[in-house]
Amino acid sequence: MASLDTFGAKSRLSVGDASYEIFTIDKVDGHARLPYSLKILLENLLRTEDGANITADHIRALGGWDPAAEPSVEIQFTPSRVLMQDFTGVPCVVDLATMREAVRDLGGDPTKVNPLAPAELVIDHSVIADLFGRADAFVRNVELEYQRNRERYQFLRWGQTAFNEFKVVPPGTGIVHQVNIEYLARTIMERNGQAYPDTVVGTDSHTTMVNGLGVLGWGVGGIEAEAAMLGQPVSMLIPRVVGFKLHGEAPAGTTATDLVLTITEMLRKHGVVGKFVEFYGPGVSAVPLANRATIGNMSPEYGSTVAIFPVDEETIRYLELTGRSAQQVALVAAYAKRQGLWHDPSAEPDYSERLELDLSTIEPSLAGPKRPQDRVPLGNAKTLFRAALKNYVQEEGPADESSAESFPASDPPAYAHADDPADAPRDLVSAAAGANGRQSNPIRIKDDDGTEFELDHGAVVIAAITSCTNTSNPQVMLGAALLARNAVDKGLSRKPWVKTTLAPGSKVVMDYYERAGLTPYLEKLGFHLVGYGCTTCIGNSGPLPEAISAAVNEADLSVVSVLSGNRNFEGRINPDVKMNYLASPPLVVAYALAGTMDIDLANEPLGNGSDGEPVYLRDIWPSATEIEDVVAKAIASEMFTRDYADVFAGDERWQSLPTPTGNTFAWDGDSTYVRKPPYFEGMAHQPQPVNDITGARVLARLGDSVTTDHISPAGSIKPDSPAGRYLADHGVARHEFNSYGSRRGNHEVMIRGTFANIRLRNQLVPGVEGGFTVNHLTGEQTTIYDASVAYQAAGVPLVILAGKEYGSGSSRDWAAKGTMLLGARAVIAESYERIHRSNLIGMGVLPLQYPKGETAESLGLEGTETFSITGIEALNEGGTPATVRVTTDTGVAFDAVVRIDTPGEADYYRHGGILQFVLRKMLAS
Repeated sequence: MASLDTFGAKSRLSVGDASYEIFTIDKVDGHARLPYSLKILLENLLRTEDGANITADHIRALGGWDPAAEPSVEIQFTPSRVLMQDFTGVPCVVDLATMREAVRDLGGDPTKVNPLAPAELVIDHSVIADLFGRADAFVRNVELEYQRNRERYQFLRWGQTAFNEFKVVPPGTGIVHQVNIEYLARTIMERNGQAYPDTVVGTDSHTTMVNGLGVLGWGVGGIEAEAAMLGQPVSMLIPRVVGFKLHGEAPAGTTATDLVLTITEMLRKHGVVGKFVEFYGPGVSAVPLANRATIGNMSPEYGSTVAIFPVDEETIRYLELTGRSAQQVALVAAYAKRQGLWHDPSAEPDYSERLELDLSTIEPSLAGPKRPQDRVPLGNAKTLFRAALKNYVQEEGPADESSAESFPASDPPAYAHADDPADAPRDLVSAAAGANGRQSNPIRIKDDDGTEFELDHGAVVIAAITSCTNTSNPQVMLGAALLARNAVDKGLSRKPWVKTTLAPGSKVVMDYYERAGLTPYLEKLGFHLVGYGCTTCIGNSGPLPEAISAAVNEADLSVVSVLSGNRNFEGRINPDVKMNYLASPPLVVAYALAGTMDIDLANEPLGNGSDGEPVYLRDIWPSATEIEDVVAKAIASEMFTRDYADVFAGDERWQSLPTPTGNTFAWDGDSTYVRKPPYFEGMAHQPQPVNDITGARVLARLGDSVTTDHISPAGSIKPDSPAGRYLADHGVARHEFNSYGSRRGNHEVMIRGTFANIRLRNQLVPGVEGGFTVNHLTGEQTTIYDASVAYQAAGVPLVILAGKEYGSGSSRDWAAKGTMLLGARAVIAESYERIHRSNLIGMGVLPLQYPKGETAESLGLEGTETFSITGIEALNEGGTPATVRVTTDTGVAFDAVVRIDTPGEADYYRHGGILQFVLRKMLAS
C-alpha cells in the first residue's frame, strides 16, 4: 500500500545511474535531535503511513519524542524482512503450512498464505559436536546431522518451493547471525524502486548482532515473526533510548570479548530491559565492525531490545570487505548521509539516559559460572572460582537460594577435572569438602588412549570456540590460532580430559585460517572443525567421552566448560557440566592447555614446555600488531564472494533430498518430527468473548530468573521423561531420540518437554529438580505434563506463579506455546523479560504482575490455593483493564497488573492469539 505521505516526505535519491524513491525524515519537526534508532523508526512510519495502523499523529508523536517520559505511545513498526534459524524457524513454517489448511477449511485460498516480506532461514542449530579432535569430525557430524534431521530438512525444502519470498540457507554454511552480517543484511534495502533502512525481526534473540552493521533489528517470538512475514506490523511503544558514549582506545592484550563482558555488566547493572541502547561518541570509530557485532549480539544478555551502532566509514569498509556490490555500498553511504543517519562523533542526540565508558579501562575478563553478566576479571578468576565452587558441592544445591542474583530454578549437573597427578590441587579438594562436610576426592581414570589422569572439581572438560558472539570476529579468531601456534612451538598440549571443539560462524573463517597457515596448530591442540553452527552455546556440545562422563557422575564432581559463546546458564551447555564460563577464543585455548579453572593465568604456568621450562600465558599471547598483520594478509573480499556465491543451493546432500510438492503439506501421520499442530482446531470466523478464570490451580511455583531455557524444551531427551516415553511408544529407538530443538515441529514432543529442564525447581516439590509438580486433584507428585493431562481432563484451568525476570534468555516461542498447550491460562510474575511476555499474549496466555513491592511470599501464596481472576472480561469492551482481581480460596486477594501493554496486544489476546488474529484478518480481506 502506498503511503498517504501527509508530510510530503516522498523524494528521490540518485546514486550513480540509479534513482530511488525515498521518504525524507527532515519533513518532520524534531527529527534532527532524535537518536539514530528513532530516526529509522520515523522513516518507517513515513513510508508505511496508511491512516489506520500508522497515522500522521503517530509520526508527530515520534518527532516530538520526550526522552524523559516513560513509554506510552504505541506505534506500528513494519520490519523490512524476517530472519530465522532452524530450531525456531521450523515451527514457523509448520504454522504457515497449518494456516494454509485453516484458510482452505474456512473457504479461503490457501495460496494467499505467503510471506509478504522477505523471509530467510539459516539451518545452523542442528549440528551436534558428537565427534571432536579428529580430522573427519566435520564430515561425520554433518552426516549424523542429516540422518537425525532428514524429515525436518525435507519439510524445509518443501517450504522453500511452496512459499514465495522464503529462502533457506542449507546446513554446513554458517551461523545465522554471521551469515546475516556477512551476506543477508543490506543496511539499506532496495525494493520495488524504493530505498529505505534495512530493518529485521528474527526468531533468535541474538538477531541484534546485526545492530553492529547499523541495522535496526531484534529478536521476537516465532509467533510475532510469522505475523511480520504475513504483513502484520509489530506493535510497540516508542522506547526509552540509552545513549552509551565511548571514548579512548582499548589497551593491548584485551579482546572484543573483554569489551562486551564489561558492557554487559554495566548495562545489566544499570537496567536496560525493554530499552534501546545506542552507541555514540568519539570512541565509536575505534571499535571495529566485528567488535560492534559482538556487542550487539550480547544485547539479550543485558536485556535491551537493541544495542545499535550508527553507519560510518567502518560500516562501509566492512560492506566492501564482505563483497557487497559497489552500487549497494554507494547506496548505503549516500542514503545515510542524506537522512542524517551517518555518525557524527561530536553529536549529542537526545537520550533518555546516558552511560559512558573509557575503552582504555577494559581488562581481560571471563563471565560465569552461570550468567553472562557476572564478569570475572581474569586476574581474580581463580579466587572467584573457588568462592563459587562452594555453591556447587552442597548437597542441596546453590548456597543462596533466596538471592535474586542466583538461579533458584537451576543448578548444573556434575563433572570433574584434574591436572596431572603432580599438579592436582589438594587444597581445592579440602575446600570443597569443607563446604558441606562431605569428603570429595579426585578420581583417577584412564581414557580410551590408555592415558591415566585424575579428575577433580574445577576440571575444564569442554573448551569450545563456538557461537556467533565471537566467531564473527577475525581479531579474536586469529588471535586464538596464533596463541595455539605459539603454544605448540613451546611444546604445550591440551590436557587429555578436555573436549576441544571449533565451530566457526562461516566458511570464511576456515578460509583465512588456511591462508594464514594456522589450521595445523589448532588441530594439534585438538581444535578440529566440528561444524558450522551453534554447537556448545546452545547445548549441542555433544557427549563427553564415556570415561570422563562416568567419573564425573560417580564422584559428583563440579566440572567446567569454557566457551566463546554468549550463554552460560545452568544446565544449558552439557548435562555433566555444572559451571560454565564465557571467554574469548584465545582464552578458550589457554584453558584447554591448563585443564582447570583452579589456576591464576596471570601468575601460574600453563605447563612445562619441551625444554622443561614453565610456560606462562604471557609467553604465548600474540601481540595486537601481529594479529592485525595476519588479519590484513589473510582476509580478502573474494573469500566472501566465493563462499556466498550460491549460498541457497546447498551441497549434494541437500540437493539430493526428496522434496514434497503441493500448495499444502502432506502430513505424515507417522512422523515424529513434523506434525500438524492444534492451534486452529474448531476455529470460527469470529472470536469468542474472553472469559474470567475461575477454579484455577497452580501448575508450578517458580523463583527468580527462570529463563526460557528452564521453560522451553531444550537439550537431550531422557528415556524416562514423558517425551522419551512418547518417542519410544512411537517406535523411535533411544539412540535416535535427537534433541528437543530438532523436534520443535512436533507439538506432542514439545508439550511433554515444557517445564522439564533438569535444573528447574518447582517450589511445589521442594528438594526436587526437574519437571515435576503436585497434582492437587490427588495430592500426588507427578510430572508437570502428566499433571496437566489430568487437570485438562477435569476441566481445571492452570496458572503459573513466578518471580523476577520471568522468561529471560532466548526468545523461544515454545516457552509460550508449551505453556498454553499445558493448559495455563495466566502467569503471575514479579517482572517479565520483554519477548516472553509478548509471546505469552501471542498464544492467548494472560501475563499478570504482582502489585508493586509484592511477591508470592509477601502475599502468603503457597501454590496450593485455588485461584479466580476476574475483570478480564473488560477486554470485550474494546479497552484493556489496568488491573484484574485475583482471589484465592484461602482468602488472599490482590489487584494484579495486566501486562497487555498495547492495543495491538489486546487484539491478539481477544482473538486467542496472534495467529488467529492474522488468519481472521486475512479471511476478512
